[in-house]
Amino acid sequence: MPPPPHHHVFRFSLCLLTAFGLFAIALPQPAHAGEPAIIAAHQRHQKRSFTDTQIIDGFLKTAFGAEYHLAGRVDRIRKYQTPVRIVIDGGTAQRKKQIGKVVADIGRRVQHLNIAVVENSADANVTVKLVRDRDLYPTLSAFYGEDRANEIRTSLDPQCLSGFRKNDAFEIERSDVILTTDNGDFTFYDCAYEEMLQSLGPINDTNSVPWTMFNDNVSMGFFDIYDQYLLNILYDPRIKAGMTVQEVRKVLPQVLADVRVWVAKLNDLAD
Repeated sequence: MPPPPHHHVFRFSLCLLTAFGLFAIALPQPAHAGEPAIIAAHQRHQKRSFTDTQIIDGFLKTAFGAEYHLAGRVDRIRKYQTPVRIVIDGGTAQRKKQIGKVVADIGRRVQHLNIAVVENSADANVTVKLVRDRDLYPTLSAFYGEDRANEIRTSLDPQCLSGFRKNDAFEIERSDVILTTDNGDFTFYDCAYEEMLQSLGPINDTNSVPWTMFNDNVSMGFFDIYDQYLLNILYDPRIKAGMTVQEVRKVLPQVLADVRVWVAKLNDLAD
């Protein structure tokens, strides 16, 4: 039997810190060594309490749809159903170490996600490509072709990008994350968390949810509490690749109840 067709989904981010940017920073995780002081400062001020309606609304808006896609339906859950193994290509030793810490942080905070960095690309289903800003568009051309790279540059002019390939069962089979390394530490962390998390499935950006990093008007640099809810819902075993909105809604109440217990314990949230 021939393998199922593949469909590519992409998302892009400007990853710019502005004077009026919104921030939501995870607690109680301290800033990693080498992170800019602004991250530690905003850690202390994130919104920590959300209603069920606020969480469910954000989950449905980010887990369904796609900011930019080439083919295939986007009205189903997309996620990895296998362990996620990440290889880091390029970049300095420091940047590679920072990506390793980001991956470890994601793995610690998403209960049912099996994720780790590997050394051999043959063992990986996610490639994180680290490039200098001047090399971003040549890299995009190499990955996606010159025409597609020009389209991306003209319409979005991103500083980082992620995309994934899914099969007809809506299972993600492979992801690519491209990050620039020389636009400052905050932008690097902000892009790394956002793009790596979106490459796991919640690839649709929304400007209507003010607490999520999957909002182009929000800059974070952390795996914040609100997005921990979203990713823990997505990777709960009861949420399966290919589910419709209606199917998800049937199991969401119990899933969210269990996710609340996990996120509260992890972040020392009050009952």
